[in-house]
Amino acid sequence: MQGNLPPEAQDKLETLQDLQETAQEVAEQKQGAQTNLTEAENALEALEDVDDGTQMYREIGELLIETDHDDATEQLEEKVDSLEVRVEQLDKQETKVQDKFESLQDELQEMLGGAGGPQGPAGPGGAGGA
Repeated sequence: MQGNLPPEAQDKLETLQDLQETAQEVAEQKQGAQTNLTEAENALEALEDVDDGTQMYREIGELLIETDHDDATEQLEEKVDSLEVRVEQLDKQETKVQDKFESLQDELQEMLGGAGGPQGPAGPGGAGGA
């Protein structure tokens, strides 16, 4: 089916597929970073209820290392800050990839003579059964 496309359209289609894969990878990375951020924020919040003198440990690889309240708080705050920056970067990257994808998709549709029509893609949830 794709063999009938002009070479320029074929190139744009391949680029679209690459962008779609990139968008999925970025979305997965963002989801992971958001999960880690939520966990770190929850840990930091729980740490507020812990007495300063309580014996605590933190995980480093396969080891548990003794730490104090101030160090644990500081490390969690740094982790939260770092993850907030990471989520923000991934959000911007996701938006940029999505914008590029939509632009290229429009170019490809114009190149192919407006395939799909001015209505855009059809999908469920149209007029309904009133």
